[in-house]
Amino acid sequence: MKQVFIIILLISSGFFAKAQEKTVAVPQYIIVINDSAVVDKDYLLKNLDPNQLKSMNKGVSDEKMEMLRKKFGDQVGDDKRFIMEIKLLTEAEMKEKAKRVKTAPATIQKRIPEIDESYKLNVNDAAADFTVEMLTGEKVTLSSLKGKVVLLNFWATWCGPCIMEFHEIPSKIIAPFKDKAFVFLPVSRGEERSKVATSSEELKKKGIDFNVAIDPDKKVWDKYATSFIPKNFLIDKNGVIRFVSTGYGEDKVDQLAKEIEKLLEE
Repeated sequence: MKQVFIIILLISSGFFAKAQEKTVAVPQYIIVINDSAVVDKDYLLKNLDPNQLKSMNKGVSDEKMEMLRKKFGDQVGDDKRFIMEIKLLTEAEMKEKAKRVKTAPATIQKRIPEIDESYKLNVNDAAADFTVEMLTGEKVTLSSLKGKVVLLNFWATWCGPCIMEFHEIPSKIIAPFKDKAFVFLPVSRGEERSKVATSSEELKKKGIDFNVAIDPDKKVWDKYATSFIPKNFLIDKNGVIRFVSTGYGEDKVDQLAKEIEKLLEE
């Protein structure tokens, strides 16, 4: 069933962050099956055969959201980033799929794990230096932060998993390490200041209040990765990348917190 759900802030400087200990509820995906039914995760776990899965997409277009709102009303909420579209195979497609699997050579039925090529820099690489402008106008240079543990986070306002991850940051990352030699540096990838500012204001209303950096031309992003967000690079006090992660899921932020704690103890 896992395939169904594979689903800024300088702590030591007062003007960059506000200590936040409040836990903010993480948004949940609203699941729409074949544009005909809205279901919850429990229903899906109990009733869906993974072999039926044709496609799964997180987030929808404005046009699709408008269509879903007309059809389902408040059942689909009002945020297109948190819609999960699932398409199921028809009975005929299931039969055809079964035939293909049955006749496929054993050599191609076995999958070889793919190397994640979405990283340009990885664990044990020196972090690439850069200077980035914060939403509030200050400029931050990564190399000036040596002596601190840095969590470099790449995100975008349209990215549902990124926003979900942000809901856990105040209580699990900011508050526990607010008095430590630690810096949280979220960098918006490929977006204009106005769009990032609007998103930040929306997050503040929920109690998610921290400064962010903007990278409208992806100059910083292009030093570190090629695709997929949210992406986190945990950099030690000597400027070396020690831990990386892609995507948002259960326990991922908890794992980041554990890795930060380890590096702070070194």
